[in-house]
Amino acid sequence: MLKSGLLKKLREEKPLVHCITNMVVANFQANGLLAIGASPLMADALEETPEMAAASSSLVLNIGTLHASTVESMLAAGKSANQAGIPVVLDPVGAGATAFRKSVVKQLLNELDITLIRCNAGELAAIAGAEWRARGVDAGEGDMNIGETAKKTAKKYGSIVAVTGEKDYVSDGKTVVAIQNGHPFMPSVTGSGCLLSGVAGAFLGVANGDSFVAAITSLSIYGAAGELAGAASEGPGDFTVNLLNALHHITVDEALLRAKIYEEVLS
Repeated sequence: MLKSGLLKKLREEKPLVHCITNMVVANFQANGLLAIGASPLMADALEETPEMAAASSSLVLNIGTLHASTVESMLAAGKSANQAGIPVVLDPVGAGATAFRKSVVKQLLNELDITLIRCNAGELAAIAGAEWRARGVDAGEGDMNIGETAKKTAKKYGSIVAVTGEKDYVSDGKTVVAIQNGHPFMPSVTGSGCLLSGVAGAFLGVANGDSFVAAITSLSIYGAAGELAGAASEGPGDFTVNLLNALHHITVDEALLRAKIYEEVLS
């Protein structure tokens, strides 16, 4: 399920990834995209986002630091991307933290054709209306069947859903795939999930419509890079730098060697 040729294609084509993202992670997200071989574009002004989105390979919408003006820009860019047939990634950061965030996520999902929803379990629960205990942007905890909920949510919105955590789940509404890569330092770095959303956007931008495989590939390669970075790190500080280095140097062979991907059997 890991499409090895996509990494080579990404580095050859250097897809332009338009990110309307949050102020906490913009620099890290841009540097991470550069490290893996993509070209980041960080633009959020309403006056130009539709034009920028139409000229890009993919669009990544991140609601981490949300403002009403940002929502307008996201909607305008998303509609432009949809019209141009460009994949759109939604990162619903802290979707259940406030009524405002929840309403914005609902609006984006209802008004835009979202290719990939990249979230944690708490954010998935907020989107699906499932019982879950979360605080702020943390993943939280609960008894929700994450794989099954991802599958139902993917089917409802016609999107790929990728839920990251100790075990990652990716569903296209028909199949659920589990991925077990990564390192314990990853949740300790602000923006590690946001960067993953950008990386997924880069892979989607060169996937020629094979979104499910592109999502699986991006999560697996990113997780493998996290493992390589973790092995060279003493803590979250140097892990941040080593993750960028790992994204830059990782090969398909290393990713395949570390790949832990399997189809989840749901009861």
